[in-house]
Amino acid sequence: MRREWLDGVQRIGVTAGASAPDVLVCEVISQRQAWGADSVEELAGQEENIVFSVPRELRVTQVD
Repeated sequence: MRREWLDGVQRIGVTAGASAPDVLVCEVISQRQAWGADSVEELAGQEENIVFSVPRELRVTQVD
């Protein structure tokens, strides 16, 4: 994200799907605040509880 992309912008919306790590969304919000955003408002959305498992080909077998 470049600061000049947001010149003159009053509001932005940030949304993410189930596969987007929360840390990335928080980093976007933190950067916007560092650039002078006055407030952050979290709106209600639909709770997602989808879990993505590691593909079988990529799983590592644990050795005891």
